[in-house]
Amino acid sequence: MIRFDQVSKRYAESGEVLCNLSLEIAAGEMVFLTGHSGAGKSTLLKLIGCLERPSRGQLMVDGRNVGRLPRRKIPFHRRQVGMIFQDHRLLTDRSVFDNVALPLVVAGLGHQEIARRVRAALNQVGLLKKEKSHPLALSGGEQQRVGIARAIVARPPLLLADEPTGNLDPELSREIMALFARFNKVGVTLLIASHNLDLIASLPYRTLTLDKGRLVADSHAYKNPEANPG
Repeated sequence: MIRFDQVSKRYAESGEVLCNLSLEIAAGEMVFLTGHSGAGKSTLLKLIGCLERPSRGQLMVDGRNVGRLPRRKIPFHRRQVGMIFQDHRLLTDRSVFDNVALPLVVAGLGHQEIARRVRAALNQVGLLKKEKSHPLALSGGEQQRVGIARAIVARPPLLLADEPTGNLDPELSREIMALFARFNKVGVTLLIASHNLDLIASLPYRTLTLDKGRLVADSHAYKNPEANPG
């Protein structure tokens, strides 16, 4: 699904953020990405989503060479990758329904199909009754769930989450992780960047650790086969 081969990313103002990164994530895996602030986690996710391009090396996502992807093919690539952000990035002047519908509107789907998919996505995150609400009327946890519904509404095979529980309390954090685990059980590949080391340690998933742009640890071992995020 995802393969980094000696990938580096350099910015003119801040220098090298990722350095000679090599790793593979198989289709259907749920993987955590951790490391200190500035370690390169967000940049790694942006490269996969084609929000940034590698400076060196080769990055393959589902058979596509992201670094050499023509501009005309980038929209298709991004429709295959759902992205979830810590700050939600919701449109505050639009309803929950309209926020979740946005990727489908951009893709040109018909009104009936959009309505069906949006309500199915909201039902999965437990917000079907909030479709007419506006984001500012929701709690932080509910806003995060709207962001998740928007990311899954187009049914992408890959979900990327950048600090999705960073502003949530422990109980809500576990609820969000349980939601991700349910998506993973139906075959969705997930890569989740998080500082929440205690929560990560309690869950039976692979963990990648970055330090100053380098991969310094790759924990394949399941830490607790009986662990459950729910």
